Amino acid sequence: MTEAPVAGLVARLAMPTVASMLVSNLYNAGDAWFVSRLGTSASGAVGIVFALLAVFMAFGFLFGHGAGSNLSRRLGAGDVAGARVFASTSFFLALGAGAAVAALGLVFLEPLARAFGSTETILPYAKQYMRWILLSGPLFSASCVMNNILRYEGRAALAMAGLLSGSVLNLALDPVLMFGLGWGVEGAGVSTAVSQTASFAILLSMFRGGRTASVFRPGLVSLRRAVAGSIVAVGSPSLLRNVCGAIAPVLLNRQAAAWGDAAIAAMSIVGRVSFLVAAVSIGIGQGMQPVVGFNWGAGRRDRVRAALRFTAAAGCAVAAALAIPCALGAARVVSWFRDDPEVVAIGAVALRWQALTVVLNHPTVCTNMLFQSLGLAGRAALLSTMRSGLFFFPLILLLPRAWGVLGVELAQPLADVLSFVVSMPFLAHWYRASKRGEG
Repeated sequence: MTEAPVAGLVARLAMPTVASMLVSNLYNAGDAWFVSRLGTSASGAVGIVFALLAVFMAFGFLFGHGAGSNLSRRLGAGDVAGARVFASTSFFLALGAGAAVAALGLVFLEPLARAFGSTETILPYAKQYMRWILLSGPLFSASCVMNNILRYEGRAALAMAGLLSGSVLNLALDPVLMFGLGWGVEGAGVSTAVSQTASFAILLSMFRGGRTASVFRPGLVSLRRAVAGSIVAVGSPSLLRNVCGAIAPVLLNRQAAAWGDAAIAAMSIVGRVSFLVAAVSIGIGQGMQPVVGFNWGAGRRDRVRAALRFTAAAGCAVAAALAIPCALGAARVVSWFRDDPEVVAIGAVALRWQALTVVLNHPTVCTNMLFQSLGLAGRAALLSTMRSGLFFFPLILLLPRAWGVLGVELAQPLADVLSFVVSMPFLAHWYRASKRGEG
């Protein structure tokens, strides 16, 4: 971590992470494709469920990134015992938080589905799907923690194995349960729940047999401010980002509902496709995080800056290479998921604009990842709320009133541009300060 050439090290750690992100998001895209075979209203339910998944992901990343950042810096300083306390605490906190969300969601299932933007025609599909997501949600949150801990330990290949197995299983089960057994949308929910349970079990097995520095033992859980408080403080940018990520599709669904189920389905498809493109650059950024944490803990700031430079350049290049085909073939891409003229007409415009701005998203996310890995929670928290929160919320509420459906289509691309403009001065200031031995 502290001696290998930085570019090769980041690339080696990023490759399994990128593969995991790609397959996980290919699963999301595949799930949307299978459900879309059941009709436009069923396709709209995918967008509703995506918001619920974001809630469980929010808690998983809160505790996962909070533990991972602390853990990697302690491992860099040689404090293995301290690292294990952070790992155990985050794992059991994620399980507990996920269980609380699941219990509340199952009790208030229909109000929750309506709050997330279900129309009367989408509601039956959304309830069937959401029930199974809630049942497996605690394991999904804990899996996010394990995945992040493995990455921060520099064991991204192990994390990849757990994620890939669940995603592949989900894609295999979808057609069998949905069409072979005739379970429809509920089959998609069961498939997701089974795959998340399998992924949890496989990831947990990675921490046995001494393959990792981290372990999960109830006796190591610490609710002291120096441990649990630090996990929450450092992980809060991830919580804020994912809470915004959960609220954003709810607002999007509600605003799109003025143009019917077709608009909700179109924006759901665009969200899945654009995130698939962004996931590659995010995976590259995640390859940077353990390098940054270890080397900051070891006092090697020159290597932290080198990792940042390589990650920024590589991520932007890859994002551009993937976004250009989406922009040029937007209508065809949307039609793969739902060959409804109204869905295609709305989705193609939205996807084209999103593809044109996705390159700007990578430097913004990269800056946020850097600050979070260094434990700079305040700056990371501010930047994490911009894209899907501080900028997106007012844009999605105001633009449709002025521009109609075009406002729905442009809200996220404009939020990406504004987030980039605000993030870059923060990054430039930190870079100059780090060269002076500050930061």
